[in-house]
Amino acid sequence: MKIRNYQHSDLAAVLQVWEVCRLLRSWSTPEYDIAMKMAFQPDLLLLACVDERVVGTVMAGYDGQRGWINYLGVLPDYQRRGIASALLAEAELRLQALGARTIKLQIRRDHLDVQVFYASQGYHDDEVVGWGKRLSTALTG
Repeated sequence: MKIRNYQHSDLAAVLQVWEVCRLLRSWSTPEYDIAMKMAFQPDLLLLACVDERVVGTVMAGYDGQRGWINYLGVLPDYQRRGIASALLAEAELRLQALGARTIKLQIRRDHLDVQVFYASQGYHDDEVVGWGKRLSTALTG
């Protein structure tokens, strides 16, 4: 398994991972998210490859204070092999190098297996409620 940066030719493979791993919602704009990541902090969209096949992804971000983890997913046939842990560890190293002192992420309430995974990696429930507001889709399609 090799971890590398995203390349434009990886788009279809990344979208497949996100779809299969249930990382997308009806309002998701994955192509836009990738385009924005390539414009800002492109070294924080990482792929795990086995025999040149994209089998996992993580998109990280740094806001000047804390790091964020998004779109961490591994295709089911490749899960439980340490790939997600390796992707997360590499993202953590890159975020720390940028100055992040803490890392945040959000998990859907119904993704209990994901909560167990992050707990095994040292993350914990901050006991906060995540709120959000969807802005106009005029810019995102």
